[in-house]
Amino acid sequence: MSDKVNDRMRKVRSILVTQEAPTDPNSPYYKLAEKYNLKIDFRPFIQVEPLSVKEFRKQKIDILAHTAVIFTSRNAVDHFFHICRELKIEMPPEMKYFCISDQTSNYLQKYIVIRKRKIFTGLKTVEDLFEILKKHKNEKFLFPCSDIRKNDIPDFLRQNGFNFTEAVMYQTVASDLSDLKNVYYDILAFFSPSGITSLLTNFPDFKQNNTRIAAFGSATAKAVRDAGLILDIEAPQPNAPSMTGAIELYIKQVNGNK
Repeated sequence: MSDKVNDRMRKVRSILVTQEAPTDPNSPYYKLAEKYNLKIDFRPFIQVEPLSVKEFRKQKIDILAHTAVIFTSRNAVDHFFHICRELKIEMPPEMKYFCISDQTSNYLQKYIVIRKRKIFTGLKTVEDLFEILKKHKNEKFLFPCSDIRKNDIPDFLRQNGFNFTEAVMYQTVASDLSDLKNVYYDILAFFSPSGITSLLTNFPDFKQNNTRIAAFGSATAKAVRDAGLILDIEAPQPNAPSMTGAIELYIKQVNGNK
């Protein structure tokens, strides 16, 4: 076993991050690349697509029968109002909006006049949003979401006796990665189980060989192992709460950098 581990401790020169490239020029990824002379590329392995109106109608959801909407992302906002537009539904002024963060609530102005609406915003986390929702238990909530989503919000609403409807309005699908067929990286960095699914959908005969795999979050780590792959770098760690931090610890170990 130790020989197998040692055999994987090879110098890192290239990394593929399975997300969009950061827009911030001060991103830790760019600093990591410069510090260790690495080639770091970015490529989303998954993409979000709207659900067709035909597919949405199969859920038999009456949007206007609800008094409040819960938004956890800008994707949810975009696809909710897309469906409303396709169904020729106009949101009534009294509709309430509960958003996970300021970033999400501010994004609403793309579709509605914010100052004329009732908007409730969490500080940042789902737990913050829960505290706000507890004060509005009499609302009938609509929760627009993807076909792949975390259970935290539905579980909270269900366990606390809220009247709510879960509405799938968009879906997560594998990106077309065919152009990467003969491209190799020392490290592939994943952030969700969907990324692993995309890898195996695009490359069903994928052989890991000397490619190291990094995973952020326990669910992603589990997906790596369930796929029969070797997980070399797991984040977060007590001394490395970010993906870049965990990768840097690994690089220091295998590249001999201090």
